[in-house]
Amino acid sequence: MIVRKAYHWDKCFYSRYLTSPTISPSSDRRKRKTEMAKPIMRRTHFLWRCVAILCSLLSIAVIIAGIVVVVVCHVIHPRVPVISVVDAHLFHFNYDGAGVLVTRINIVVRSQNDNMKAHAGFSNFNLELLFDGIRIAVLSTAAPYEVRKNSSVDFNYDYTSDPIPLSPQQMEYVDAYLKEDEVRFDLKGGVRARWRVGGFGSFRFLCNLNCQLRFHPANGTYFSRRCSSKA
Repeated sequence: MIVRKAYHWDKCFYSRYLTSPTISPSSDRRKRKTEMAKPIMRRTHFLWRCVAILCSLLSIAVIIAGIVVVVVCHVIHPRVPVISVVDAHLFHFNYDGAGVLVTRINIVVRSQNDNMKAHAGFSNFNLELLFDGIRIAVLSTAAPYEVRKNSSVDFNYDYTSDPIPLSPQQMEYVDAYLKEDEVRFDLKGGVRARWRVGGFGSFRFLCNLNCQLRFHPANGTYFSRRCSSKA
């Protein structure tokens, strides 16, 4: 009887040892793998959250601004105001025996606003008339001015230059121009343009003009060609 009880006790202990989860090596390895597979949760810093919110707000603002611009373009069909030379005449162009050049010229400059739903304002109007790098005249306006919707304003400039002493090489150029019956001037400068539409705000442009004016010195007629500003 004593032998049977001892055998029975050893058998129970052995079965418990085999079935115990705390002692099983394979179960312990599975538990470790499960713990290693779990993601480590870290809290985002408050500063990074603020940066993310700010970037989101900026993105939304850019999208809204883009939508507003598209709507304005489709509804208003905006056009950049321009300035251009529409007419000109050369009344006098010659130099005396001492090599002093005197010229008188008339130039008509037009400020054009082709926008159907917006007035245009012009300011800092300044153009320089040059002959062979020599400034002959300055075309400008004393104060800002406005041009109504789909309208234009013409400025008539009539200038007589001050006596301009010429070098021997410049005198040769003038003689060549007179023989060819064609004299050329450079007109350079620009104007600041602006147009406003209701509550959409104002749009500003810098209009630059750079072109060459050609005349027949024999009768003063102007070679009509395109001479308009670019924004």
